[in-house]
Amino acid sequence: MKLATIWVDGEPHAAAVQQQRLVPIGRPGGDLAELVRAGVTAADMAALVAGAKHHVPLDAAQFLAPVLRPGKAICVGLNYADHARESHFEPPTHPTLFLRSTTSLAAHASAVHRPSGDDSLDFEGEMVVVMGSGGRGIAAEDALGHVFGYAVGNDISVREFQFRSPQWTLGKNVDGTGPGGPWVVTADEVPAGGTGLQLQTRLNGELMQSANTRDMLFDVATIIASVSEAMTLEAGDILFTGTPAGVGLGRTPRRYMQPGDVVQVQIERIGVLRNTIAGA
Repeated sequence: MKLATIWVDGEPHAAAVQQQRLVPIGRPGGDLAELVRAGVTAADMAALVAGAKHHVPLDAAQFLAPVLRPGKAICVGLNYADHARESHFEPPTHPTLFLRSTTSLAAHASAVHRPSGDDSLDFEGEMVVVMGSGGRGIAAEDALGHVFGYAVGNDISVREFQFRSPQWTLGKNVDGTGPGGPWVVTADEVPAGGTGLQLQTRLNGELMQSANTRDMLFDVATIIASVSEAMTLEAGDILFTGTPAGVGLGRTPRRYMQPGDVVQVQIERIGVLRNTIAGA
């Protein structure tokens, strides 16, 4: 099942994708995560869809980030060996983690604004995990049972900000640089852990990244277990699982995004996330 958050009559609203339309479910003003946190299952949502009386054509929908305000947005850096090497790091022996603020998150089809005077806006196509339930000290063998679903993400970085210091926080948290969506595909619709899926990033139609999620150094279960060693994961939290090689930083000459560019990330069986780049 594919589930999104869209604008309906000036308010956020969870919605289910049904062929070429979106069927609003839940209450006006609520997002998909509100239903997840309430323990509404995919089967429950299917029942809500069956009883719905309104719909929005897919090509007319205005998407929001599926999870508007996650309690935590946790990102994994250097999770593909080839990307670690192109970034001049050794492949890590433990997940490299950092956080994204909610103001950095964005939606499918939103404009990503490059900071004034900057020329280092870089694409990073990734698979995103949406937690369906949480806990502390989750064992790897139990971790996938806590996953609600998967989305496409782009962990866009402002490299000049990122490398001002040893900590990456500033370059990873520029407003609106973490788009995700357009929807979340429930975990039962993809292979366990979202493994074995083709991931591709295109800039103005040119293929820039091409990899398979099976190539991640740390799989989804390991990431969840590692994160929950330290912090309590909660329903609605999201995890960006890392990007493969091919980013602009790793190219000669470097290839950063410019105003007017269109960046597209596609993950097999999940969907296509598309964003335009705009000036400050």
